Amino acid sequence: MPVPRDLLAAVRTYLDVEIQSGRRRQPLDPAVVADFLAPPAPVAPAPVRAGSGGRAVPAAGSGGARPPAGRSGAGPADPAPQADPAQVAAAAPDVAAVAEAVRSCRLCALAATRTKSVPGVGNADSPLVMFIGEAPGRDEDLRGEPFVGRAGQLLDKMIAAMGFARSEVFIANVLKCRPPDNRTPTPDEMAHCLPFLRRQIQLVRPKTIVALGATAYRGLTGDPGASISKFRGLWLKFGDIPLLPTFHPAYLLRAPAAKRVVWEDLQKVLAFLGRTPPPVQKK
Repeated sequence: MPVPRDLLAAVRTYLDVEIQSGRRRQPLDPAVVADFLAPPAPVAPAPVRAGSGGRAVPAAGSGGARPPAGRSGAGPADPAPQADPAQVAAAAPDVAAVAEAVRSCRLCALAATRTKSVPGVGNADSPLVMFIGEAPGRDEDLRGEPFVGRAGQLLDKMIAAMGFARSEVFIANVLKCRPPDNRTPTPDEMAHCLPFLRRQIQLVRPKTIVALGATAYRGLTGDPGASISKFRGLWLKFGDIPLLPTFHPAYLLRAPAAKRVVWEDLQKVLAFLGRTPPPVQKK
């Protein structure tokens, strides 16, 4: 019987993680937070509705999209003319104004396929950590809030393992609108959205930034071809803010073996901040 592709991918990912970490065999640290490292729970199939037809600089840093109301037939309309995104973002005096600019943005074609834009959420008053991901998914597009689906639930566990509440950190994405079918953002889409993210960082003033996945890393560092496996766990800089890239929670759902190295990365952030993870809660 042929070996399932998912199993082969998981084995390959595990081996890649071990090689990148310089290890051949090592037991799990018993102090690793159990809830974060637990296997993902099975996911029930989504209900089907009848009749329905989605650079780095070294330092010492799920359905389809819904067409907008009133449109039918052909694909998305061209975005309405708007000022340069950097000018729009720079004019925002606070984080709330950035969010409003994002909600009204029509700089690219994603404005015609989104349900809701997803500016960001959390503590905007100099939090210890700011998490930055790639782009909204189906659940985020419906709710207008980042990281609320399965990957978001795992991110919540990561945050809790560090000893924080979700409300104590700030969470955002490089892209503020969901790409159809959750595809990887294009360079043009990222170029339109990045000024809003940079303005958020400037206003939020986080003590550290954790870049979740390759797209976040590439967007923040300007290195379009970088591999997250190469730079994961290395301290870099975004301006004068320490930046640490690690794997995206969605990747961890596909490759649970990588949770261990992500936990090591998160502990580096805690050590930098002078904090220790909370004791493991036995269940």
